[in-house]
Amino acid sequence: MNVLLNLRSKLEAEGYQVSVHLLAPGTLFGEHCLSEGRIEAVFSGRLRLVIAGRTHELGPGDWLEIPAGAVIVAEVVGDEPVLGMDAVRDRS
Repeated sequence: MNVLLNLRSKLEAEGYQVSVHLLAPGTLFGEHCLSEGRIEAVFSGRLRLVIAGRTHELGPGDWLEIPAGAVIVAEVVGDEPVLGMDAVRDRS
């Protein structure tokens, strides 16, 4: 849990708005376009992201920068929930 809190603090200090999420096994986010770039990080479980036709599978300790305008699909794979976080630049 300390790793999650430390990363969250660092990202917020760099001007990001951070959201922590817990996603159930089988969760699927169909194809959608991101209006803002984001960082996606995984602390437990496995998350498959398809970005512009290229597949990325994130597991514990992995993170990925996703550019604004990217068309993505996201899916929790396996039997374990995903504890993760996403961060977008704070525009306020």
